[in-house]
Amino acid sequence: MNQSKISVEESNNGLDIQHMPFRVFLNNLKAQMKNVFHGRADIDQLATKRGMPPFVMREIMSLNPLAVGIPVAYGGRGCKMEENIALLAAASYESLALSLTFGINSALFLQPVGKYAQEDAKAPIFNRFLTQQNMGGLMITEPDFGSDALNMQSSFTEKNGKFHLQGTKHWAGLTGWAEFWLLTARERSHAGDLKRDIDFFICDVNSPGQQIVVEEFYENLGLYQIPYGRNRLDVEIPKVQKLIPETTGVKMMLDLLHRSRMQFPGMAMGFIQRLLDESIAHTNYRLIGGKTLFTYDQVQQRLAKLQASYTICSAMCVNSSEKAGVENDLSSIGFEANSVKSVVTDLMQEAAQSATQLVGAQAYKLNHIAGRSITDSRPFQIFEGSNDILYAQISESLVKMMKKSKESNLFQFLKNFDLTSKSAAFMKEMLDFELNLNLPQRKMVELGQVLGRIVSFEMVINLGEKGFRSDLINNGLTMLNQEITSLMSSFNHQNTTPVIEDYQSESSWLSFV
Repeated sequence: MNQSKISVEESNNGLDIQHMPFRVFLNNLKAQMKNVFHGRADIDQLATKRGMPPFVMREIMSLNPLAVGIPVAYGGRGCKMEENIALLAAASYESLALSLTFGINSALFLQPVGKYAQEDAKAPIFNRFLTQQNMGGLMITEPDFGSDALNMQSSFTEKNGKFHLQGTKHWAGLTGWAEFWLLTARERSHAGDLKRDIDFFICDVNSPGQQIVVEEFYENLGLYQIPYGRNRLDVEIPKVQKLIPETTGVKMMLDLLHRSRMQFPGMAMGFIQRLLDESIAHTNYRLIGGKTLFTYDQVQQRLAKLQASYTICSAMCVNSSEKAGVENDLSSIGFEANSVKSVVTDLMQEAAQSATQLVGAQAYKLNHIAGRSITDSRPFQIFEGSNDILYAQISESLVKMMKKSKESNLFQFLKNFDLTSKSAAFMKEMLDFELNLNLPQRKMVELGQVLGRIVSFEMVINLGEKGFRSDLINNGLTMLNQEITSLMSSFNHQNTTPVIEDYQSESSWLSFV
């Protein structure tokens, strides 16, 4: 039998999904998504309503896409990072919400469970994912502690051989849907204080004493197919469902979050490619002044940037596939993971804005992919670390490394730094200066934006060295160089303008008419 032509039905009923060639596995999923989103239903109409019709998830999950996040020993495909990223890319070409659903399940639940859960807990969980299409998510964020996660107030105490968790979590994707959750909490001492470290627990909402109460479902602005809300925790978790860190819980959380951030290019890949394809098709079809939109120079500029984003994202996917495997400890790669997440999510939002601008008024409809993509991609710049914070953290890491190496010249440091050694040479003139190591926060953010793109420049160079199409590589490098030049100009411009709180006094324009 020619495996490349195996049908969706045959793949589900006769073949071992664990040993199926990945290309066959992925093509079957693509065919199923095409059937569901463009045959049985219309994705543009589905996306205007909250939630997902049961048949959509049933049909897609019947192919066990989440097997890519499950170890071979438990019936999965082995948690290969390139497969996880390719799955996210395939899904995001059709639906960013579906891709995020896969990402939540894989990066925020299956991968950490496979790496840190106790052996006795793994088999039944992975079995339910493979045989019952269960789903899992992660709860970290609290109403009063979003980015300040280390000060979370959810707590646990140990009693009667179980861990009693109490607290409130919100903005967890798949609220009310997932059967399993990773819950984070800090241990409460006998004196009532919360200890500094953070622990992770697997909660099975179908087991006695582990039900999570959804107090409110949020009316989220985009990503309508994913439910979010506020959850009240008052659960008793068996000891076997506690994750075991290799060192500390905080380092385990950093390993988990950095690995998740390194997989963002997977969700961005299909999303950007779809907007590029839609934009090229529209501008070739649309006539303005007797010629197609595609022929106008400004349109070419927008399309070229969209295409450059496609190349940059491709480079990130290759980089993450090589570095972000579960076998690696990613707790200390904040500089790289934060660069990847922040830059690629900025590219996603810019791609959505350009596609909407190119399509024009028609895109400003909820059932049009371009306009909808603006609100769907916007939260990617916020969740799992707000980009402003991540950019500042990138600069803080740089300053710390420069102080340690006793180097104050930015170029001299970057040319010897493994993430920027090739790219720094292309922009020596811009970077050859003594860096003030006591920058105000707004300048740390601006510098982080520059550094994130220099890291991205390096990844594109590496992709080109592997044989990726040279004209696309050159366009990607040109776009990044232009962006870095612009950002450096802003960084070099001194601006410490404060907000004037009582601005309304003597500032009504009508008084001066």
